[in-house]
Amino acid sequence: MARLRFLTPYLPWIALVIAILVVGTFDRRFLDPLTLIGLFADNATLFVMALGMTFVIYIGSVDLSMQSVAAVASIILALLVPGYGLLAVPAAVLAGGAFGLVSGFVHGRLRIPSFVATLAVGGIVATAALWISNQRGIGIAGDIRADKLSWIIGTSLGLPNEIWVSLVALAVATVLEQATPFGKMMKAVGCSEPAATISGIKVTQVKLAVFALAGAFAAMSGVMLAARLSSGTPTIANEFLLPAIAAVVLGGTSLTGGSGGVIRTLAGTMLIAVFRTGMTFVGVNALAQQIVFGVILILAVCLNTGRAPKGVMK
Repeated sequence: MARLRFLTPYLPWIALVIAILVVGTFDRRFLDPLTLIGLFADNATLFVMALGMTFVIYIGSVDLSMQSVAAVASIILALLVPGYGLLAVPAAVLAGGAFGLVSGFVHGRLRIPSFVATLAVGGIVATAALWISNQRGIGIAGDIRADKLSWIIGTSLGLPNEIWVSLVALAVATVLEQATPFGKMMKAVGCSEPAATISGIKVTQVKLAVFALAGAFAAMSGVMLAARLSSGTPTIANEFLLPAIAAVVLGGTSLTGGSGGVIRTLAGTMLIAVFRTGMTFVGVNALAQQIVFGVILILAVCLNTGRAPKGVMK
């Protein structure tokens, strides 16, 4: 078993290949490259949100406000894009970062557990989304969508632009995690906050930055959803929170922090996409799909926690 430990970082990818092959034995159409490309494009928005969630879980915390942040970002985009064009995108992303910063402040400065802090902030943001939108969807006109948001909904070099946007987000996240001092500080905080503090790392500042980044990634996910659906609504990302957490866990990032990373989250996101689509290909009914998905998630959490460097949830 010790000799096989080197395979641990690659287990999500191995599982992904096996899952694709298993589904492909039931329906050869699933092995078509175009099917897999479409699968990734359909889950690109989930992947971008999961990237932000990875940062938070990587330091041993959790963010339950991300779906609300994505929703309010979609509304901000829909309201501003007719008058301000592409400037609406950074405005929505900055708003998401600001909400994330609030979560980081409540968790880091006020010393409130991240579960409670982000749940409370998420409720505030969800209410703000309802208020800003007047409890309705804000449509984006077709000509404006085609002119200002084609970089999200179009196609470039034979691939949907959602894939290109998500790959850029992955590149940014990977550089932050693996090629900057900030990434090393995140890992230190995730492994042991007391040890990180003793070593001179300003833990609270790291948490503020991580939650702000998570909010920005969630907001970008909301922007992509609004572009795809031609509207911003208070409920646009309501089904994204659990899958985003599941993608991070299935990818191998420990819920207790300190191990994993954004590259693994790509594998986790694709695993979720394959499980869901694969069960449809095989003919599993909707109720049974929820049962299977729940069992898989529980097993992944159990195995992941077993590899965690410590046994205390934050």
